[in-house]
Formats: sequence, C-alpha cells, structure tokens
Amino acid sequence: MNDHLKGLLLTTLGVLFVVPDSLFVRLIVGDPLAVALWRGVSAGVMILIGVLLVMGLGAIRAALSTGWPGVIYMVLMGSTAPGFVLAVTQTSVANVVFIFASMPVFAALFGKIFLGETISRRMVLTMLGVFAGLAIIAYGSGESEIASWRGDLWAVIVCIAYAGALTAVRKVRDVSMIPAIPLSYIGAGLVLLPFCAPAEIVPGQAHLLLGHGAFIAVATCFLTLGPRFISSAEVSLLILLESVLAPLLVWAWVGEDPGRWALLGGAVVIGVLLISNAVALRRRGVTTPA
Repeated sequence: MNDHLKGLLLTTLGVLFVVPDSLFVRLIVGDPLAVALWRGVSAGVMILIGVLLVMGLGAIRAALSTGWPGVIYMVLMGSTAPGFVLAVTQTSVANVVFIFASMPVFAALFGKIFLGETISRRMVLTMLGVFAGLAIIAYGSGESEIASWRGDLWAVIVCIAYAGALTAVRKVRDVSMIPAIPLSYIGAGLVLLPFCAPAEIVPGQAHLLLGHGAFIAVATCFLTLGPRFISSAEVSLLILLESVLAPLLVWAWVGEDPGRWALLGGAVVIGVLLISNAVALRRRGVTTPA
C-alpha cells in the first residue's frame, strides 16, 4: 500500500469513527458538563496510554516544551470537549456538523492574521459562500423546535477554537503535538469537575460513556496520522463525510429531523466547500482513486 492510499484509508476511518460522536451525546442522559467531562477524560486516558506505549514519555516532554504555541494549542483543544457537548445539547446535530464544516474558512482567516499567509481569490469566494450557508442555518434555528441560536453559537465557538489550535500547532511543526491532545482532554475534564457531578450519570450508562471515549480516541489517532500522507484539500473533502453522515445517523437512530433550513444551509456550506476543494485538487494535479 502506497503512502497516498494509506493516508486516504486512515483519514476515512478517522471520519467514520467520529461520526457517532453527536449520537453518543444524544443517547447519554445527564448534565451536559458531566457528559463533557467523561468524554474528555475517557478519550484522553485511552490516547495517553497509546502515546506512552508507542512514543514514550519523551514525546510528552517535547510537546510541553513548545512554549506559548503549545499552551495555546492545548487550551483551545481542551475547550472543544465541553463546547461540543453544549452545542449538541442546545441545537440540532445537523446545525452543529454543518457549522463545523466551515472550519477551513476560519483556519484561513487565522493564517492570514497570525501567520501572514495570503488568502487566494478562491478562498475569498469560498468564505462568502460558507457564511451565506451559515446565515441560512442561523435563520432556520429561529423556526425549529430542536434548534437554538445558543447551540449554534457554541458550535461556532468550537469551530473557531479548532481553527485556532490548528493555526497554533503550525508554529511548532517540527514537534509532534499528538501527546498534547490527551493532556488537553484530561485537563478540561479536571477543570469541569467542580461544576458537575460525573458519578451521577454512570449507573446504567458506563458502556455509553466508555464507548464514547473509545470512538473519540480512535478517531483522533486516525485523523492525526492520515492527513500526513494526503493534501489538505483531500482531507477537507473526506471530513465533509461527517457533515453528511452524522445528521443521517442521528435522524435514523433517534428520529431527529434536521429541518428544511438546516438542510438548505448545510447543502450550501458543503456544496461550496466541495467545489472549492475540487478546484484546489485540480489545480495541483491531484486525483483521488475511484
């Protein structure tokens, strides 16, 4: 298996393992902060065990020695765990994942602001199209019983945090930041501990809590390894699978109808990103296997 095919396979598996994330949040009954704590700590502990077995303690020391970029990366990554749960519990899953699909746009903006990178004409047009789709989703939240602007706002905050973390980590490209991920997740859980009662949601739901963490841990590992072997445009296209599959999975399992406005806005966001990344692939002469 060549590196390109390996990258496609690993990234696809990572996306497939992250698809049930929002469904787990829907199925687990309890305080959202407690759910976020278990999500972060269980996934963090599993990833930490893997890091120690494969990379050793030295990799953790290297990640911790990256200075402010590393600190910013860990804080922002840690904030995404509770942010995601709060988003899913306060608005529709469709709204959340469609908003998450806009992350490359925020990453491009941060690259321009903090790294001095240029924004191409293609990306400017992409931004305009994506923001139009987000406006449609926001409008629809006012007419849907399962959607709310509060959850939409949390989804935007998480999206910005992810984009900021990716921007920060590019300042320390020579150091693997994989060991920083479990520290971020576990640290976020410890911060949440005084504000919730995690033991209260365990009875009868331990399998869901551990399963949730396991899926996140596996997805994180695959999505960290896979993109090393393929282009960023290909990564963006594969990640769009989550935006399509996650609402369908929740719809099929718990009957959560996304609503017409969410579907319309999501179609705009995904369609714009699909065209934008297809153009980028064509210009670079990259073709994906059929």
